[in-house]
Amino acid sequence: MDQDPGIAQPPTDDERSELTIGDLAERTGLSPAVLRMWEARHGFPEPRRLASGHRRYSDADVALVQQVLRRKEGGIRLEVAIAEASATKAPSTPSIFAELRRLHPALPVHRLRKSTLIALSWAIEDECCATADRPVLFGAFQRGDFYEPSAPRWNELARVARTAIVFADHWDGNANSAEGPIRSTLDENAPMRREWAVVCDALGTTACLSAWELPGQSEVPDRHRVFESVWTVDPVAVRDAARIAASVAADAGVLAAQPLLYELAETPAPRAASTAGVAALFNRVVAYVDKLS
Repeated sequence: MDQDPGIAQPPTDDERSELTIGDLAERTGLSPAVLRMWEARHGFPEPRRLASGHRRYSDADVALVQQVLRRKEGGIRLEVAIAEASATKAPSTPSIFAELRRLHPALPVHRLRKSTLIALSWAIEDECCATADRPVLFGAFQRGDFYEPSAPRWNELARVARTAIVFADHWDGNANSAEGPIRSTLDENAPMRREWAVVCDALGTTACLSAWELPGQSEVPDRHRVFESVWTVDPVAVRDAARIAASVAADAGVLAAQPLLYELAETPAPRAASTAGVAALFNRVVAYVDKLS
């Protein structure tokens, strides 16, 4: 017999074992106010939210908070201790596109052809190369053979970047040469195998493009494939995208991604993008779209 949706159902065993914020505070010695402040500033600990909005935690969350407290008592800065703890668990959403949609639902979503994504990507890459001060760069190309035409561009980008990491399903030949970005291989079931992304995170210059390929396009010519896409220059959204990309790279065994998790732990202060910077990026987009159309 179906249950009446209008009648509250008894909690499941898993729900009974979950902790309230008061329970978490009692078991860790922190106050609920401090736990809420950590969540607001650092996204940690990340609760499960009930339909009512109330927070619920697990025993694993208790262990992570206790780990942070031990590291903090040992002289480690709070944001670094939190980044270390967060890095010990898999990303909750190992997808740049999904994470941006979850954290920034106001970002407009556009359906764009791959040819338009290429133009947007080139514009972001050129602007970062021209104006960013030692940026952290990530690129997602779906397949290794899709990356190869962009390899010369990314070799140049890697020279001006503090760290540059690219993602694809596999890499032909030598996965990582002495020059160029670090190549990260995506797991067979990784959501990012369906994604296209360019992320540039630097002081004063931030931009991100993320797109998810719509299914059912196996017979569509490559440059006409359609993606649901978002792009932004907001430093907070770009930092979120960079953080999830670093998490995916660290989970794939990229050693250089581990210190990035600490570096990207802090959320940058919100600031308005400069009109000149946005105009320069827009002009590059228009030029490349016109060239590729």
